[in-house]
Amino acid sequence: MDNSVINNYIELIDKGFEHFLPNNKTNYSSVTESMRYSFLLGGKRIRPIILMEFFRICGGEGNKALPFALALEMIHTYSLIHDDLPCMDDDILRRGKPSNHVVYGEDIALLAGDGLLTHAFYTASSARDIPPQLCLQAINVLSDLAGYRGMIGGQVIDLQSEGEQVPIEVIDELNLLKTGGLLRAAAKIGVILAGGSPEKIKCADNFGKYLGLAFQITDDILDTCGDTALLGKPVKSDEKNDKSTYVAFYGVEKCKEIVVDLTNKAIDCLEKIDGDISFLKELTIELSSRNH
Repeated sequence: MDNSVINNYIELIDKGFEHFLPNNKTNYSSVTESMRYSFLLGGKRIRPIILMEFFRICGGEGNKALPFALALEMIHTYSLIHDDLPCMDDDILRRGKPSNHVVYGEDIALLAGDGLLTHAFYTASSARDIPPQLCLQAINVLSDLAGYRGMIGGQVIDLQSEGEQVPIEVIDELNLLKTGGLLRAAAKIGVILAGGSPEKIKCADNFGKYLGLAFQITDDILDTCGDTALLGKPVKSDEKNDKSTYVAFYGVEKCKEIVVDLTNKAIDCLEKIDGDISFLKELTIELSSRNH
């Protein structure tokens, strides 16, 4: 696929973040430095890219959706900071670098996550070029799918399922919420901000669900047989934490087949939306065959 499109989006996102959280020296610089550290470690920027692409496909103009794309990535970053804490997954590496709490301590890492979460809504509400009623609808979706009925709920099920033999229905719910929540938010918000129809919002939501499951199953496969150097985080952490995963339930080969099926279903959802879906289609396929 054309990596120049991805690189352009990443540059746009990083510059936008610098605008909303500049490197200013204050009496509380330790927390803003910690927030900036994790956000600027890099990453695929998949969620904000998906949001911006759905916005473009549905007729949105330019970079007007950028504040929401940044907000979504801030929420994703906060979740990773908290995931790595000793009270959660207790991981010391993130994107090939020391986890936030290793560098700044658990107290500042916790506050940095809180800071990114709250600053996300300041950033989203700073969108001045989108009709207010669409911004309100998008904020409603973002707060819902990032909250206890979305990502947070999935994290709770994840923690409660450690060491347990849970049925596949619970694993599905866990990942539809934890991983799928923000991917659904990305797709839906992109359509909403562009003034897309309820039918397009529904297609985007289903796309996010299928992509979320495919993304998580691929993560489970990589955690089992991936390379720490490529992944930028420890492998076999799911096994260490005795987590309920698709690989533990189905095995690696069956999981690969499921990823292909889910990827095809996600693409089917894309094809129901008018517009140039070529980049998003390529990205969806790329994510299902990634090695990191």
